[in-house]
Amino acid sequence: MNQGISQNALKVLERRYLKKDDDGRVAETPEELFRRVAKTIAAVEGDYGADPKTIQRYEEEFFQIISRLEFMPNSPTLMNAGRPLGQLSACFVLPIEDSMESIFETLKTTAIIHKTGGGTGFSFSRLREKNSIVQKTGGIASGPISFMKVFDGATQAVKQGGTRRGANMGVLRVDHPDIEEFIACKQTDKEISNFNISVAVTAKFWKALENEEDYDLISPYSGKIVRLVNSKYIFDLIVENAHRNGEPGLIFIDRMNELNPTLALGKYEATNPCGEQVLLPYESCNLGSINLLLMVKKVDENRYEVDWDKLQSTVRRAVHFLDNVIDANQHPVKEIEYRTKLTRKIGLGVMGWASMLARLGVPYNSERGLELASQVMSFILTEARIKSLDLGKHKGVFPAFDKSIFANKGDQQRFRNATLTTIAPTGTISIIAGPCSSGIEPIFSICYYRNVMDKTKLVETDPVFEEIARERGFFSPELMQKIAEAGAITNIKEIPDDVKEVFVTAHDISPEWHVRMQAAFQQFTDNAVSKTINFPHAASKEDVAKAYGLAYELGCKGITVYRDGSREDQVLNITKTKQAEGGDLKQKLPSGLGEVAYGHIEPRPRPEMMVGMTSKVTTGCGNLYVTINSDEHNEPFELFTQMGKAGGCAASQLEALGRLISLALRSGVETKEIMEQLHGIRCPVPAWNKGRRVLSCADAIAQVLEQVHKKEKAVLLTEQRKVLAAVAGQGASGAASGSNAHLNMVGVCPDCGNPLHHEEGCLKCYGCGYSRC
Repeated sequence: MNQGISQNALKVLERRYLKKDDDGRVAETPEELFRRVAKTIAAVEGDYGADPKTIQRYEEEFFQIISRLEFMPNSPTLMNAGRPLGQLSACFVLPIEDSMESIFETLKTTAIIHKTGGGTGFSFSRLREKNSIVQKTGGIASGPISFMKVFDGATQAVKQGGTRRGANMGVLRVDHPDIEEFIACKQTDKEISNFNISVAVTAKFWKALENEEDYDLISPYSGKIVRLVNSKYIFDLIVENAHRNGEPGLIFIDRMNELNPTLALGKYEATNPCGEQVLLPYESCNLGSINLLLMVKKVDENRYEVDWDKLQSTVRRAVHFLDNVIDANQHPVKEIEYRTKLTRKIGLGVMGWASMLARLGVPYNSERGLELASQVMSFILTEARIKSLDLGKHKGVFPAFDKSIFANKGDQQRFRNATLTTIAPTGTISIIAGPCSSGIEPIFSICYYRNVMDKTKLVETDPVFEEIARERGFFSPELMQKIAEAGAITNIKEIPDDVKEVFVTAHDISPEWHVRMQAAFQQFTDNAVSKTINFPHAASKEDVAKAYGLAYELGCKGITVYRDGSREDQVLNITKTKQAEGGDLKQKLPSGLGEVAYGHIEPRPRPEMMVGMTSKVTTGCGNLYVTINSDEHNEPFELFTQMGKAGGCAASQLEALGRLISLALRSGVETKEIMEQLHGIRCPVPAWNKGRRVLSCADAIAQVLEQVHKKEKAVLLTEQRKVLAAVAGQGASGAASGSNAHLNMVGVCPDCGNPLHHEEGCLKCYGCGYSRC
C-alpha cells in the first residue's frame, strides 16, 4: 500500500524542511531532500573502509526506505543532514549540579541545543531545597523551581532554527523537599510554559503509597531527612494537578534504572521533553520511526495482513541508518559527542499503528489489538538486535560495552548499540509519511475540515477509512461532511457496525485500553513509550488515579494523562453549537480572526466607528501618544502613534510601525506576540516613565500593549470559566460518545490558524505540521 507525497506533506516540507535560497524561496524538491539525507548518512561508511560502490549501495537503500515513506528519521536529521548546521539529534539530557557554575554552564549548553533544533531534559533533584542555607555566602537558597523559571525564560528567548521555541522536560524526585511546590508549579497554563514536568516516582514511594504510610523527604545537599510526609497526600496532589491540566506526568525512575544497560556509567535521572527517551547526563539520541501502514500486504480482494518480510528489511536498514547518524552528527558540544558515542544509543520506533490496525480490520481497543502490538514490537526489537549484532561484528561494539549488562554474555549479545527501540511522538513526520496516524496513538479524527482557497473548507478523510468506504460502497462526499460535522461515527446509521468497531478515535477508547496499549509496546521497547492517556472532560480524579496504578502494575516506565477541556485556552476554540442545560451555547474564536486562506491570511475589515483609549508615555525622544482601538470583543484591533510635534523621519517610522502592528492585530496575531517582539528594543536615549524605564518608542508601545493585554486576559478568563461550566454540564455521555470530539482542540496554530490538538505531550497542528512539546 504505497503512496506518494500528499499535498499537505508537501506544504509541511516546504515550510520547515526543504532548503531555501537567500530570498527565502524553496530551493530543493522532496526527492532532493531525501537524497541529501541518504547521501550524508551513507558517507559514514567511508570512515569504516567501505569502497565507493558499497557506499553508493547503502545510499540507495537509505534513499528507498525514506522516499517510499516507509521510514522517517527525526526532524533534525531531515532538516540538517548535508547542511552546514549538521546537528542531527532530537533528544538530549543535561546535568544540573548544586552550584551556580553548573546551573549556568548547563543553561549555556541548553541554548546551543535549542538553537540547533534539539529538545532537552533535566533533573532538578540535585539542587538544594528552598530556604536552606548556602554555606559559602550565608545566603538563602531559592530552590529548584526558581531555576526552572530561569531556564524557561532562556528558552523563550532562543528560537529553534529561528522559527520556534525549544522544548524541555523538568524532573524532580518525589522525595525532594520541594516536591509539593514542583507538583503545583504549572497550575496555570502560562507558568513555566516551555517545560513539560514529571515527578520521578521511586519504588520506595510506591510501596509507602500501597501501605498508606509516610515517607522521607531528603535534602539533596545534606543527605538528611528534612521531614516526613504522607504518601497518599502527595499522590493525591499529583492526581489533582494532572486532572486539572495534564501536568505533572509520572516517571517510574527505579524501573527505568532496573533496565539501564550501562548502570556502571551512572543512573538515569531524566528524560527528553516527551518522556520516551531516558538518557544519562550529556547523552543524546537520534530517533526514527517505521510507517506501519505501509508494512501490510493484500492477500485477497478485501483482506490485508502484516508483511513481515518487508518489515524485517525496513527494520534492518533503519537500524543501520540510525547508527550511522551518530557518526555523521555534528554534536553541539564535545562532552555530548563523547557521551553519545560511548553508548551509541538509538531509538527506532513506529508510527501509523492505528492506521495499520484499521487496515487489518482490528479494533484498537481489543485483545487482538494488544496481541498484535506485542507481536509487531517484539519482531521489531528482535530484528533490530540482529542488525546491531551484525554491525557490532563489522564495526565494533559500543565503547562502554565492557561496563554494560551485555558483557560476559557471549557473542550473541555483542551489540553495536546499548539501546535500540523507542516509541516517540511523530506529529510532523507522520504528516510527511502519511497521512498516517501518529506514533501508537489512536486515529485522531475520521473526517475533519481544512481551510483552503476562496475561504472555503475542504473535508479531509482518513485515507484508510475512505478506501474501505469505497470498497464497501457507502462512500459519499455528503457522508464525509456529515462525519466531520458530528465529530464521530458512532451514531451515523449509514456506516456498518463492524466498521464503527474498527474506526475508534481517542475519545471512543476508555483510559484503561490506552494504558494497556502503552504497556503492550513497552514490553518490547528498550527505552520508553510516548503516549497520552485520554480522559473525557467528566472524568474524576479517581479515574486518573486508577490509570496511574494500572500503568505501574503493567510495567510502563511512565505515564502522561490529559482530560478533555482541561486547558485554559481550550474552550475558546469549540466550533460547534453545544447543548447545555441553559439552552444553546454558541462558541467562536473570541477575536473573530481573519479568514485563513491557502498561503495567506486576510485581515478583518475595519468598522466605520471604533472605541479606544490614548496613553501618554515619556520617551527619550519626547512624549509619545499611543492610541489603541478595540473590537466588539474588547480586544486590540488597531494602533496609532503621535510623537509631540515630531515630523520627518521619526513621524514616518512611527506611522509605519503603527500600520504594521494594526495589520498584525487585524490578522489574528496575539497581542503578547507583538509585545515580545517590541519589548527591549533600545535607542541611544532611554527615559523613565512613571517609575519604569522606557528604552525606545518601540519599547513604549510594548508597555502600553502590555497594560491592555492584562485587562484582556482578565476578561477572557471570566468568559472561559463560564463556557467550561456550561460544557461540563453536559455530563460524561457526550464525551464518551465522541459528540464533543472538537473539545480536543487546544488553541489555534500560529502558522496556519487550524486547531491545535494535545497529543503525546505536545501541541500539534494536523493542518500544517506545526508542533510544540
